[in-house]
Amino acid sequence: MRGDIRTAAGLSGPGDMMIRTERKYIEILRILKEHQEPMGAKRLSELMAERGFVLSDRAVQYYLRYLDEMGFTEKVGNMGRILTPYGMNETESALVGERIGFIISRLERLAFRSTFDPVTQTGDVAYNLSVVPEERFDEVLNAFDAVAAARCGFFSSYRVLDNDSRVPEGSVGIITVCSITMDGVFQNRGIPVHMAFGGRLSIEHGEPIRFVDLIGYRGTTIDPLQLFISAGLTSVGSMIATGTGIALANVREVPAAAESQVRETVAQMRKSGFVFPVIMGPAPFNLPSDPYRISLVSYSGMNFVASVFEKKIPIRTEIGAGNIPFSRIMPPN
Repeated sequence: MRGDIRTAAGLSGPGDMMIRTERKYIEILRILKEHQEPMGAKRLSELMAERGFVLSDRAVQYYLRYLDEMGFTEKVGNMGRILTPYGMNETESALVGERIGFIISRLERLAFRSTFDPVTQTGDVAYNLSVVPEERFDEVLNAFDAVAAARCGFFSSYRVLDNDSRVPEGSVGIITVCSITMDGVFQNRGIPVHMAFGGRLSIEHGEPIRFVDLIGYRGTTIDPLQLFISAGLTSVGSMIATGTGIALANVREVPAAAESQVRETVAQMRKSGFVFPVIMGPAPFNLPSDPYRISLVSYSGMNFVASVFEKKIPIRTEIGAGNIPFSRIMPPN
């Protein structure tokens, strides 16, 4: 039996299961859409809990059975569920309204959970998880090392995962620090911060010049930087090799009255290995001016990912995959 998400939203679906307004169904569909590999009830239960929905494995199984009946999901042996092509199409069309603002909401949740203290260099940071083919791992490491050496990532290093259930056989996982960690540090110090834009920053002869494109985080259904990467709109490799190219950067806004506190915090984070800001001021580059706010422009950790994508190496990245202790992101001595 196949249904339609809009039909199942209370018009004529079995049991009037209102998927459009039932957030548990929506989150399950979202999670399956964000992950390419089959996912079982246990892992879905864990990810649902991270999003504020506490469900037992058995409860998740109940929801999955209904989605199977509707034709939205299907089992892949004992490995778990994936979205069907039909389910993917229906999810994309029916959940657009639900997904607006989802990206920033997810990042804000990670910022709240980031407890990193740059003075003691302890606490949790937010991270991104990238998965690459094992046979091309050496190429990926070379690309990551080049970004780190050029200091155009958000953090000065990365960490290769030894074992992780999210990394399929034949692949390698790499974690990088997500820039939303900075928001958590500011918030913990009582500094209001607004994640404003993700953009393409033009670099000429080693100097940042202007933003070529900007996308606001609050009105989008997809992460702006992932969009730029997948569209082939970066040239991080060229920037590293020649000093001229297009890199990814984020724009945050903080109250002008907090500038001294912000500069002190930035200096402390740089001592811990963070690489920012590119620039900070009332109207840097071609950004709009606000007399009561200053903009803080920083390179994104997604430049690591962009450099690999540009080399035609398959890479799948989950932005804001979670929070981990800062000690686990630091390279071993």
